[in-house]
Parts: sequence; structure tokens; C-alpha cells
Amino acid sequence: MSDPAAGFAETAEGRVHRLPLRIYYEDTDAGGIVYHANYLRYAERARTEMLRDLGYDQVALLRDPGIGFAVRACTVDFVAPARLDDRLEVATRLLSVGGATLEAEQRVERGGQLLVRILVRLACIGAGVRPARLPAALRQALQGLIHPTSAIFIMTLLAS
Repeated sequence: MSDPAAGFAETAEGRVHRLPLRIYYEDTDAGGIVYHANYLRYAERARTEMLRDLGYDQVALLRDPGIGFAVRACTVDFVAPARLDDRLEVATRLLSVGGATLEAEQRVERGGQLLVRILVRLACIGAGVRPARLPAALRQALQGLIHPTSAIFIMTLLAS
């Protein structure tokens, strides 16, 4: 099992998971700029590593209790491009965790500069790709990442 503190940083808004990555040639278009769809891959990778750092392996979750996660909604704000050989960081902050859903803000940054902001709503799904409740222990672990003022932050994000 992973170190539960690995990848996480305490902030005024709660615990943020940080995943470093580097941009390779395969990530870019002919001009050396990251292809827009790759940011969704980076965000997915960061969410997977956040779960892993909490001690949850997605393969094990698929096996028992038989759940996975599907993107229900996603908004992407492209602010500035990343380029070949950049060192980036994907910061993931959970905004809310419900019985079968969770919402997160993910920021792709280069040296603290915001490049892309992603707001994502995930649904927990089970057999037959039907909605499923989050297991209690996983839900509790995820809720432990949320700062009490996240509800106010969500309203601010949705209004912008």
C-alpha cells in the first residue's frame, strides 16, 4: 500500500494531491504544443494516483466491490499552452463527495502558472455500468480531503 501522505499537500482549501509530469514529443502537435485532449489524460492519471496515494487501487476496486468511475461532466478552461519538455504539475482538489458522485477541480500548472483548469464530476458505477454507491471507507477517505469552505468555492467556480 502507498504512503497515505504521498502526493498530498495541505492548503487553505484542504488537501491537494499533486502529480508531477514532463511533456514528451508524443504529447505534442507539430508545433511542439501539447495537444488539447492530452490534458484530460493527465487529469485522469492524477485522479488515479490520488486514489492510489489514499491506498485504493482501481484494479482492486473493480474486482471487489466491483466499482469504477465514469466522467459524468467535464469543463475545461485552456489558459496557456504547455510545450515540449515542460515540467508540469496536476493539482487535484476534491470539492464534494456524495453517495455515488464526486466533484473535483484539477489544475495543470507550470512553475505555479495556471495552464488548464478542469472541473470534473465523476459517477461511481457498478455492474452493468449502473450507478453504485461509494463504499463507506472510500467515501470517508475522500471526504477527508475536502475543506469545509469548498461549498462556497464551488458556487464561485460555477458563477465564473
